[in-house]
Amino acid sequence: MMRILGIYDTATRWLESRWPMDLTLLFTRIVLAGIFWRSGRTKVEEGSWLSISDTTTFLFEEEYSGVPLPPDLAAVMATWSEHLFPIMLVLGLFTRLSALALLGMTMVIQLFVYPEAWWQVHALWVAMALVLIVRGGGSLSLDKPLASMMRP
Repeated sequence: MMRILGIYDTATRWLESRWPMDLTLLFTRIVLAGIFWRSGRTKVEEGSWLSISDTTTFLFEEEYSGVPLPPDLAAVMATWSEHLFPIMLVLGLFTRLSALALLGMTMVIQLFVYPEAWWQVHALWVAMALVLIVRGGGSLSLDKPLASMMRP
């Protein structure tokens, strides 16, 4: 039994070290970014970068009408956010701010669009965003050199 506890303790210490944590944060950033990026790409005209599609406008007028913003503004904000913040997350640039923005989007979706999707989907998005808000981007992010440059 002591040998098993010793192996477990060694494995735990290694998992708490820098590289496993940094790789986990990088993976979390990529996964959360991928969810929102793919959603953002469905909102634009095929072959365009950020030209919002008629389908998106229709969805914000009809299916997402519970969002307490004018549909045209909500469509633009969602489309731009689902492109900008995932890029920032992948780069690890202002990770906490980017994750907070996506957490806010998740809560708007949860409260006003798909309130039945908490346990199936949104709880996982919230968990990933919270990990990034609390832990930051890790050493494999642009936040790391930026923080070094800001210190006296």
